[in-house]
Amino acid sequence: MFRSGAFVADQLDGIDAEQVQPNGVDLRLEAVLEPVGTGRITRDGKAIADRDQVESVAIGPEDREGYRLAPGGYILQYAETVSIPEEHVGFVLPRSSLMRNGAMLNTAVWDAGYSGRGEGLLQVHNEIELERGARVAQLVLAAADHEGTYDGSYQGERLDRA
Repeated sequence: MFRSGAFVADQLDGIDAEQVQPNGVDLRLEAVLEPVGTGRITRDGKAIADRDQVESVAIGPEDREGYRLAPGGYILQYAETVSIPEEHVGFVLPRSSLMRNGAMLNTAVWDAGYSGRGEGLLQVHNEIELERGARVAQLVLAAADHEGTYDGSYQGERLDRA
């Protein structure tokens, strides 16, 4: 069973009322990174490719801070601190406005016990402008049985920047 947006909102810090949806909470864009170099995933571990921060520029008629992205792959960093409660699993889905503008957000499962400020992979197929602080994704939570809680290498990611 998926939980209500109000329940999901209780698991995040620093959100406002417009982010709370009937079935989840919108996540806002904090920063955009571009992978460079070579990443590696082996049977024994992983090495994440280096990333360059995409420079923000003035976008739109009001010259707000944002990003003008050419086709390619980018890492989006979300602004909100998320804590996935026990007996739940989190899924992050793109807002439909991304798809309607030729971009797609890919994410992974967020396990029970995860706490941090996560990331997603943005695939841009048509040039797009994204304002910093724009709502780009929606976090939903589903009830789930589990053995143990998340204690992996991404636990607490980017919390030092909160």
